[in-house]
Amino acid sequence: MDSPDTLAAQKACCPVQAGATPAASADSPTPQAPVPVASPVVRALLMCVAVVSLGLALLGIVTPGLPSTEFVLIAAWASARSSPRFHAWLLRHRLFGPLLRDWHNGRRIRRKAKWMATASMAVCTVLMVAMVPHAWLVVVAVLCMLGVQVWLWRQPEPELG
Repeated sequence: MDSPDTLAAQKACCPVQAGATPAASADSPTPQAPVPVASPVVRALLMCVAVVSLGLALLGIVTPGLPSTEFVLIAAWASARSSPRFHAWLLRHRLFGPLLRDWHNGRRIRRKAKWMATASMAVCTVLMVAMVPHAWLVVVAVLCMLGVQVWLWRQPEPELG
């Protein structure tokens, strides 16, 4: 059984009601948290996906070119379907919680996160130009990063205030 803190953290981001479906209600822009899957095997696989994704996100914080935001979002998605306790922990986390709440509340990304991603991709580009011997590979990677940058900077930012 989940603690009151776990349930409160989940409701802060994704309100859960008995028998709720994953779809958002008409009067609330916040999506409802999915009900964890019934199959223990699928839950275990999703929990593995969540833990591995979180590990890759942590590695991405210090590794240029390895994204962290995407892996945090995957970890949140998988944990919401496998472990309400782990999902609530992610939502309460000092670093990941604000990112996840912003994403759940309108797919918003903070400007600081956009600048961090831009800087990381710039460092990755410089390292690839200096170290990768195949120019075509550098061009493909840089074009992919440019596509991500266009998408990233077109996302709305949360209203701070």
